[in-house]
Amino acid sequence: MELRHLEYFVTMCQELHFTRASEKLGISQPTLSQQIRALEQETDTLLFNRVGKKVIVTEAGNLLYRHCLRIFDELGQAQAAIRELKGLGRGEIRIGCAGNHMLITPIVSFHRAYPGITINAAELSTEETRQGLLDNRLDVGVVFLPVEGEQLTSIPLYTEKLSLAVSETHPLAGADKVELDRLRDLPMALLPPKFLVRQLIDRATQTKGFRFQPAVEMTTLDSLLDLVALNIASTILPGTYLRDVAHQNIRIVPIVDPTPQRVVGIVYRNDMFVSSATRAFIANLQETLREGDARPRPGAQR
Repeated sequence: MELRHLEYFVTMCQELHFTRASEKLGISQPTLSQQIRALEQETDTLLFNRVGKKVIVTEAGNLLYRHCLRIFDELGQAQAAIRELKGLGRGEIRIGCAGNHMLITPIVSFHRAYPGITINAAELSTEETRQGLLDNRLDVGVVFLPVEGEQLTSIPLYTEKLSLAVSETHPLAGADKVELDRLRDLPMALLPPKFLVRQLIDRATQTKGFRFQPAVEMTTLDSLLDLVALNIASTILPGTYLRDVAHQNIRIVPIVDPTPQRVVGIVYRNDMFVSSATRAFIANLQETLREGDARPRPGAQR
């Protein structure tokens, strides 16, 4: 079997659509169909069932798919080990993070030390980061702990507390703190339920016998703060993000009784090769995001 054919096969298993798979691979649909048929002839078995417009992976196809993933994982580790011979002068680190605001200081300090290493950071939910690590699409994650998976190792960093953000004209703008129960009737703009920040909020409110029905749900923290600045709604977000807010017309109020909080930590695969670049970045994260570190990101207003 040729690796090229296996790559086509894996992409087809993931897309289950010949047009989308061929576009992703950069080849024509007839070429993809021909290569899949050639692989089926070579294995002497049907790998896909075509039912109308639907494509379904057969039992044999699923078996081959699992072996292919292991093959490509091994090849990826071999390539990483070879790159390792070149030291920290070159390389790439793929990061998933529950909030990219947490990465600004670590990325700046790491880039100054290792300017030749490329950093690709994606703002993802904790579950999306976990799956990205398991699928070998990410090298390291900065997420809310715990994260399930025997293949994953976690390193706690600090406890993230959520706080209320309101407009400077809001009645609570001058408060030193606010009990969670007092927020039940406020118009809220929140992250969607897939985000652990939102799940922390929902669990905390349930202990008080209510649940927010947000007026708006948005996936970016900056967008939520824009709504707060316009006094359209209030929001609840991580304190490490809110302390660096540049808006002059937003006030931050700590939440008590209870304070929604959870440990933030590093997570990575323990059953795969970890490059020197990734190990160096993990050490940098531990230094710059350690417990009690309240340094703002470069250029941020406190």
